[in-house]
Amino acid sequence: MKSKINLLEQIKSLPYFSKDSVCQLGKQLGLASATVDTYISRFLKYKEIFRLKKGLYISADFFNKNRSDISYSFYLANIIRTPSYISSWSALQFYNLTTEAICIITSVTQKVTRNYTTKAGNFTYNSIKKGLFSDFSLMKGKVAGERSTRLDFFIASPAKALFDLLYFKTNQFRGVKFKDIKTLVEELRIDIDEMDKKEQLKFYAMTKEYINHE
Repeated sequence: MKSKINLLEQIKSLPYFSKDSVCQLGKQLGLASATVDTYISRFLKYKEIFRLKKGLYISADFFNKNRSDISYSFYLANIIRTPSYISSWSALQFYNLTTEAICIITSVTQKVTRNYTTKAGNFTYNSIKKGLFSDFSLMKGKVAGERSTRLDFFIASPAKALFDLLYFKTNQFRGVKFKDIKTLVEELRIDIDEMDKKEQLKFYAMTKEYINHE
């Protein structure tokens, strides 16, 4: 029982952890792999940890302390599927460019499109071609937990977030003419006038280039 408590203490201050990392911690405590598997099952059963996807978990303790911070949700989105970056609706909401209530964390990845429904939230990943997996940067999140973990995350620029949204909304701008772009943006209730002027110019430039070359 003491070893079980010690193992839980080791992981509860982590922002996330894999099954392999729990096994390594278990070894340091002198636990066999089978015993660690049993403990993981019990932690899940009693909701002391939550599964993000196969082999990847978060502790209830860390989640409850940071659940209201969007940087933690975005940080987890980057971890669940890599490589990926926050984009489309979630990024636009982060930049205060839309008033729409967004319940799903939207990301872009080079891997196949996939959705995850977890205790930490719902995450969707849209697949984009390699050449368009660009124009994102690392945003500094808050420092959380006893180990002073910084919850940083990759997020698209405002221009690229809007480009990605339209890219997926229009099935890669199929049948769309450049002159119709502003109307499409308005129909989606995106407040593009609140976007930095340089970002606006960048958005129109990358959209025009893509449409003209496809």
